[in-house]
Amino acid sequence: MPTQQPDIEALCLEKGMRMTDQRRVIAKVLTDATDHPDVEEVYRRSTVVDSGISIATVYRTVRLFEEAGILERHDFRDGRSRYEPATEDHHDHLINVETGEVLEFHNDEIEKLQEEIAKRMGFKLVDHRMELYGIPIEKDK
Repeated sequence: MPTQQPDIEALCLEKGMRMTDQRRVIAKVLTDATDHPDVEEVYRRSTVVDSGISIATVYRTVRLFEEAGILERHDFRDGRSRYEPATEDHHDHLINVETGEVLEFHNDEIEKLQEEIAKRMGFKLVDHRMELYGIPIEKDK
């Protein structure tokens, strides 16, 4: 799992992006996110800081960050795209289908097995995404 969230504003500046005050707010909201917010949630959080930010600005900015490789988009089968900072640290996701909560995890055994499967099928694995969907196991009632 990623240990430290990347500073999205700093990544934008490294890529030579022009940073308006509203883009800075959106970048900060995304940097501070501990979940995988969709655009509407990014908008809600951004308007707490700057009530003048429009939903269209958030959509454009998130798309710009995604196209620049700063954000990753995920579609966790709930009808909305969710975002997280793109990192070099690989991790997979477990989605609670009852609440929509997304848990990140990394498992070396699973990673090795995926590489072995690809190799047996004549491929070198260069990338993958794994999403597990589940419901919480009921504890003693």
